[in-house]
Amino acid sequence: MPKYVIEREIPGAGNLTAEQLKGISQTSCGVLRNLGPEIQWVQSYVTGDKIYCVYIAPNEELVREHASQGGFPANSVSEVVTIIDPTTAE
Repeated sequence: MPKYVIEREIPGAGNLTAEQLKGISQTSCGVLRNLGPEIQWVQSYVTGDKIYCVYIAPNEELVREHASQGGFPANSVSEVVTIIDPTTAE
């Protein structure tokens, strides 16, 4: 199943409280339950003004539907072509 990296521009994302992040996560999980098991949220990285999310889904359209239903921006959605890590150098 394809993996996607979603860039969400959210000014002040790095200043969100634990409670605010919990609320965002709960909203996301609720939308995921409604969309069904084909789409999965793997994890997200919060930076100063952006959140980068990793999702597994059959297509980009389902990723964008999740963003739409959740009220989240999806400024860019990129399919992961391959994954490398330090063991790739061996």
